[in-house]
Amino acid sequence: MPAFSRFLFLASVSALALACPALAQDAGTATNTTTADDSVFVLGDITLTVDDVAGYVADGAQTTKSSTPIAESQQSVSVVTEEQIDEQGAQNLGQALGYTAGVLAEPFGIDPRFDSPYIRGFKADNAQYVNGLRQGRYFGSISQEIYGLQQIEVLRGPSSSLYGAGSPLGVINMVQKRARSSDFGEVGIGYDSNGSGQLFFDVNKVQDDTLSYRLTGIGRDESTQIEDLTNKGGYLAGAARWTPDEATTIDLLATYTNDAPLSPTGVPFALARTGDGDYLRDLYTGQKDWDDSDRTAYSLGAEISHELESGWTLSQGFRYEKLDWKYRSTYAIAVNGPDTFSRGSSRQSEDSETISLDTRLNGEIVTGGVTHRLLFGADVRKYDAFESSQFGTAADLNWRNPDYHVDDRTFFGTPNAGPSTLRQVGFYAQDEVEYGNWRGSLGLRYDWVRQTGERYGNPSEYKDNKVTGRAGLGYVMANGAAPYISYSTSFDPQAGQNIDGDALLPTEGEQWEVGIKYKPTDFDGLITLALYDLRQTNVNRSVIENGVPGTRQIGEVKSRGVEIEATAEIADGWKLRGGYAYNKTEQVAPSDNVLDGKELADAPNHLASLWIDRDFGNGLRVGGGIRYIGSRFINNTNTDKLDSVTLVDLGGGYTRDNVEMSLNVTNLTDEVYVGACGFSYCSYGEGRTVTATVKYTW
Repeated sequence: MPAFSRFLFLASVSALALACPALAQDAGTATNTTTADDSVFVLGDITLTVDDVAGYVADGAQTTKSSTPIAESQQSVSVVTEEQIDEQGAQNLGQALGYTAGVLAEPFGIDPRFDSPYIRGFKADNAQYVNGLRQGRYFGSISQEIYGLQQIEVLRGPSSSLYGAGSPLGVINMVQKRARSSDFGEVGIGYDSNGSGQLFFDVNKVQDDTLSYRLTGIGRDESTQIEDLTNKGGYLAGAARWTPDEATTIDLLATYTNDAPLSPTGVPFALARTGDGDYLRDLYTGQKDWDDSDRTAYSLGAEISHELESGWTLSQGFRYEKLDWKYRSTYAIAVNGPDTFSRGSSRQSEDSETISLDTRLNGEIVTGGVTHRLLFGADVRKYDAFESSQFGTAADLNWRNPDYHVDDRTFFGTPNAGPSTLRQVGFYAQDEVEYGNWRGSLGLRYDWVRQTGERYGNPSEYKDNKVTGRAGLGYVMANGAAPYISYSTSFDPQAGQNIDGDALLPTEGEQWEVGIKYKPTDFDGLITLALYDLRQTNVNRSVIENGVPGTRQIGEVKSRGVEIEATAEIADGWKLRGGYAYNKTEQVAPSDNVLDGKELADAPNHLASLWIDRDFGNGLRVGGGIRYIGSRFINNTNTDKLDSVTLVDLGGGYTRDNVEMSLNVTNLTDEVYVGACGFSYCSYGEGRTVTATVKYTW
C-alpha cells in the first residue's frame, strides 16, 4: 500500500501541475485579447471522448492523444473499426489486422495465448496498448478478447514522444467498448467447422440523461485445426458513462477473463520441409496428460475528461491490471530419426499487477493566423511481477504413430524464480500548428525508467532516463491531398551488462517518413502513401574477445519501405479496405559475418491485401478478400526461407427484422503453409475454417 500511495501522490501532483496553465489563463487572460501588434489570442476547446465509428472510415484515433484528423496528421495511422471486425468475422487481433497495410498479422497461426503481429519488420509483442495504456507484461502481451473491442488502432513508427519506452515499430492500441447514450442489445451463438462454439451478448442501457451502462460477455469452447489444441473460457466486461454536467465525462471500465490457452504445437523445420503438410498441420505434438494452462486476468479502469472554463480539457486515463497464469507445455525440438523427433518440457507461472496513469491537458490557442493545438501530459506506470520458469526434456514422439501416454520427462535444476518491479515516469508536450493550409507538429518527452529485482532467477536491473521527440510538417490541399514529412525517435531499456561489465544502453530508434494522404471530397474514404527509413541502434551482438564470450552493442537494424493503404465507403453500399507494403530489413554487424547484411526473421519483403464488401440494402450483404504474404526467412542468419502464400476469405450475412445471420470462410482454398518458425519448431497457418453466427438484436 505505501507504494500505491506514493503512486497516487505523484499522479495528483502531475494533474495539479498540468492544470496550472489553464488556471492561470482563467485568472489573467480574457478569451479575446488585442495585443500591441493587433494579433488575436483565442482559446478553443478540444473534444477527446472515444466514440464508436460507423462504417470502415475513422477520422481520428485515441492513439494520437489529439483531436487532429488522421488525414492531416504527419504520421502513419490505421484504424480497424468494429464494423470491419464483424463483417470479416475476425476472432482475434491477428485476424482483425489481416487487411492492414504493412502488418504481418498472424505469423504463428492461431495462438490463444498471445497476439504477435509484426510491423515494419519488428515484432509487436511488447507494443500493445489497451485504451492508450501499455499492457503490463515483460514477455509478450496476452491476447485480448476481440468481442470486447470497438476499434483497433495502429500507429506506425517510433512513438516514445507520447508513450515513452517502447519498440521502434510504434503502437497497437485496442479500444474497449464504452457505454453509449441509447439503448441497444444483442445476444447470439456461433459455431465453426473446427467444432468451436460460443455464446455472446452485448447490452447497453440508458438510466437517465447523465448515466448509462453496458455489459458485454462471451463464453468460448474453442478448437483449431489441431483437435487437441483447445481453449475454454469466458470474458465479461462492464462499462458505465456518467456525465454529471456538459463539461464532464467519466467512463468506468472493468473486465474479467478466465481461460486455458495452450500453445500451438508445431513440428521441427526439417520435418515441415519434407513431411506431408496436410497431415502435419493437424498433428498434435504436445502431451495430452501433461500440457495444461489456467489463466485469470482482470482490469479496472477509468477515463475522465473535464472541460475547464478556459476551454482547455483536462483528461486522465487509469487502469489496474492483475494477471495469474500457470502453464505447462511440451514442444518439438529436432528430428532424431526417420519417424521421430525430440521434445522439451516447460512449466511456468506468473503473478503480476500493473498500475498505469496518464494525465493530459489539451487546449487550442489562436494567435494571429496561427492555431496551436497544445498537449501537456504526464504518465506513470508501475509493474510488479513474480515469475517462475523451469525447462526439461520430454519423451520423443513418433509422428507417424504418436503415443501421448509416455510421460518420460526430466527437469533441469530448480525453478528459476524471482520478483521484479518496473517503474516509469514521463512528462511530455506537443504542439500541433495550423497556419493556413500548412500543418506542423513538434513533440518532446522526458522519461525516467527503472527496473529492480530478478527475472526467472537472474538479476534484471537497469536505470535510464531519456529525451525523445517527434517533428512533422504537412500541407493540406483544397482537393483533399496532404503531403507530409516527419521525424521521430524511440528508446527501449535493456537489462544486463556488456563484456566490459558496463550496463547495457537502451536500444534507440529513429525514423524519417515522407508520405501523402488523400481524403476524397465526393465519398467517405482515406488513401495514404508512406515511405520510411527506420533504424534501431545499440542492438546486442555476441562477441568473443580474448577467448571470453560476451555482448557488445555494435549492432544496427535498418528497415526501409513503402506502404499504400485505402479505406473507403462508396455509394450503393460498397466498402473496401486494401493495402500493399514493401519492406526491406538489414542487420548491420561489422564484426559478425554471420549476421552482417542479413534480413530480419519473419519480415516478408511484400505484403498485400484487399477486402470488398457490398450491402445490397435488402438485408443481404456479401464480401470477400485476398491476402498475399511474401516469402520470409525463418531466422536472423537467413539459412532457410518460408514460401509465399495467397489466402482467400469470404463473408456474408442476411438480416431480417431483428435477426442477423452471418457466414465467414477463412482460407477458402485450404492452402497448406508454414506461418513462422520459432526457436525450435515451426507453426502451420490455419486451414479452411467456416464460421456461422446467429444473433438477435434490439
